[in-house]
This record gives sequence, structure tokens and C-alpha cells, in this order.
Amino acid sequence: MRKIAVTVLIMLGLITVLSTNAQVRNYEVSTDAENNTKVLKGIISRNDIQNDTAFKWFNDNMKYGQADAAAVAAFKKHAQDIQLVVFGGTWCEDSQNLLPVFYRLVDKSGFPDSSITLIGLDRRKTTLYNLHKVFNVTKAPTFIVMHQGKEIGRVEEYGKLGQVDKELGEIVAATQ
Repeated sequence: MRKIAVTVLIMLGLITVLSTNAQVRNYEVSTDAENNTKVLKGIISRNDIQNDTAFKWFNDNMKYGQADAAAVAAFKKHAQDIQLVVFGGTWCEDSQNLLPVFYRLVDKSGFPDSSITLIGLDRRKTTLYNLHKVFNVTKAPTFIVMHQGKEIGRVEEYGKLGQVDKELGEIVAATQ
């Protein structure tokens, strides 16, 4: 168990270093054979999706819905205590619907971008640097809440309630 915790801490450090180095692109670009969409695989940013016309779905879906009020409050309260690791597929309809839901919550709560690591998956749900293995990711999207370098909860795809923002808020609110 200790070895896993140390590995996760090291990987979070690596992710932080890689994602803050603006000069280096830490992802691969390909085309999904099944639906002919652009795929970003590796450590990506919101801007990589938001500013690319191939991902029009992001800005379109940001316009709809409201973030859960209790989740917003929890994210505001614990903004300095948690980190989020998000795995999504630009080819994946669930990710196309849920990443905007997640970012509406982030925007409304003022949660810092520096505490979010966004990782692109290919259709096989693999990543560069084998991060999918480190975090045991098998579904897209997967939202992982970390506290002091340890996972305290995750929401996979639409979660149990079909309200990703609410479920994430409940995980964050339970942070000690």
C-alpha cells in the first residue's frame, strides 16, 4: 500500500512538471478510426480543447446547465486542499458531455487550474506515460479527487446519480 502511495505521489509530481512546461507538448494527436474524430492522448489542457475548432462540442456544451450549488460551495471551501486528475477522451461522447459539466463547476467555484491535471485517453483508454495504469482508469471520463497525494474518491462516466458535479461535490465536501 505504501509503495502505491509513493508511486502516485511521484506520478503527480511528474504530471505537475510536465503540465506546467508550456514549451513542450505532452500529448500525441491522431484520428479515431471509428468516428474519424481528432484524438489528444497524453497530458492536455482545457485550452487545447477549448481553442481547437475540432472540439466545437466543448464550447457548445459549456453554454448549457448550471453547476450544483452545494458542489460549488464544497469546491470553494476545499480549493487549497485537493487536486483533481481528470481522464477524458476527445473521441468519447460521454467526455464531450461531461467535461463541460466539470468545467462549469470549476469556473463557478473559482477552483484553480493549477490543481487540475487533464489527461487525454485514446479509444483503448490508454495514455502516454501509462498514467491510465497508475490510476487504474478503465472508463472515460474518470474524475479523480486527490487529497494529500491520495485518492479520496472518483466518478466514472456519469457516476451513480447521473450528476457528475453533485457527486464530485459530495466527495470534496467529505474532505477532512
